[in-house]
Amino acid sequence: MTRAAGIDVGGTKFLGVVLDDQGNVLVELRRPTPKGSEALISGLVDFARELAAHDSVGYDTLGVGVPGLVTSEGVIRASPNLVGAFDLLVGPLLIEALGHPVSVDNDATCAALAEWQLGAGRGFADLIVVTLGTGIGGGLILGGRLQRGTNGFAGEFGHMVVQPDGPLCPCGRRGCWERFASGRGLQMLAGGRRGEDVVAAARSGDREMLAVIDEFARWVALGLVNLTNIVDPACIVLGGGLSADHDLFLPLIGREFASLLYSPEHRRHPELRFAALGERAGAVGAALLPTTHH
Repeated sequence: MTRAAGIDVGGTKFLGVVLDDQGNVLVELRRPTPKGSEALISGLVDFARELAAHDSVGYDTLGVGVPGLVTSEGVIRASPNLVGAFDLLVGPLLIEALGHPVSVDNDATCAALAEWQLGAGRGFADLIVVTLGTGIGGGLILGGRLQRGTNGFAGEFGHMVVQPDGPLCPCGRRGCWERFASGRGLQMLAGGRRGEDVVAAARSGDREMLAVIDEFARWVALGLVNLTNIVDPACIVLGGGLSADHDLFLPLIGREFASLLYSPEHRRHPELRFAALGERAGAVGAALLPTTHH
């Protein structure tokens, strides 16, 4: 039996898994994300070794998902959520330290791979996965293949500019989609209230917060419509924190999507689904990387 390990590097934690041949999780570990580039690499090396030694399960292959612009060689060119991670040689340094191949890719691309292979996007040849978290990332599957683009940077959906004079984004530009349609975007639209508080108030009938949810749903739908007009997917899978409240968000997003889509009455609309793998998606997708990585 082949065992595949995957590590998802988040802003606050590492999440690691080891999968069997059927995609079942044999091992799951979490550790805080170290601060600083050197500490990040040494922490990843230690974490990989811990995964390998855990319950004597071990692993045969290793993949790592990291946030930001990641080249096919596993180099982070830039990452707004990892301080100081510019031109960081994650892949080469891990390979040198561990002494075996390591596949490295963008964390949201990993999540997309997992949802396509084992989750809500299973069976679709043309699929968009959008992760609505602190920011927005995602991945594209077209013609039954994971698309990475010329430099490996495909799927940075959150940095579509939807309002040129909008609020400043951590990327340095104004009006990026993730300023309005991410978890932080919901908080901004609600005047600083936490997302969970906005949802709770909306569920209790608070008209002001219901209006905020409506506005948020329209911003989400706007970006999804732009993506649909570009690639015409059969399905769109939404991941991230909204999944826990899909019954509240999905009907509103679907309604706004239908109202904004180009020529909606003359086409089949993509199926809108929420992700199935939860917070494990990035780590599971990282474990699947060695079978798909170029």
